[in-house]
Amino acid sequence: MSTKPRVKLPDTIKTGDVIEIRTLFEHIMETGNRRNREGAFIPRHIVHTFTATFADQPVFRADLNSGISANPFLAFHLRVTGPGELVLTWTDDSGVVTVDKHTITPT
Repeated sequence: MSTKPRVKLPDTIKTGDVIEIRTLFEHIMETGNRRNREGAFIPRHIVHTFTATFADQPVFRADLNSGISANPFLAFHLRVTGPGELVLTWTDDSGVVTVDKHTITPT
């Protein structure tokens, strides 16, 4: 489906900070509306779900559809309440699940 997702976190994080998390996921996001050279429809193949959990608690979810462009970029905010693991998960139409994990240890 993709190469490793790109994730941008702040360099320094303190307990109580609200941080912005930015993600870029390389994916063709084929809508299913285009035709190939022979005139047949190209099957839909998109990332349809993105979820983020921090310290085993859900913090963000996006349900994507065919209106999203290739290589979807998502950004969201998170209040860091203490140390924990940030788990980002992308799921596509083929059932392929890509997981990216980041340990956050506030200073």
